[in-house]
Amino acid sequence: MVRRALPERTCVGCRRRAPASELLRIVAIGDEAGHSLRPDPARRLPGRGANMHPDPACFAQAVRRRAFGRALRITGVPDHGELAEHVDAPTTTPGQPDRARVASKVGRPT
Repeated sequence: MVRRALPERTCVGCRRRAPASELLRIVAIGDEAGHSLRPDPARRLPGRGANMHPDPACFAQAVRRRAFGRALRITGVPDHGELAEHVDAPTTTPGQPDRARVASKVGRPT
């Protein structure tokens, strides 16, 4: 049986290589005000992506080094507000639902 290699990517913050499944994909969404960075945990948004550990330390390093602009090949300084909220938000254990989110939906008609 042939074992397939997992795809590896480089974190734009710490510059360490890791399996793509451990990294958060980030894409730049352009609008009239410039570009904003958006997290893409499902890895489905169109366009060029940058990868980063979902860790506030890696995020801070990437912002300080201005790595997002280079990795995504965009000019100017992108707005990273939405990405900062996503990285700083408390995370759940992989595979486990967020209990607060599930509890808020219980009993609501869909």
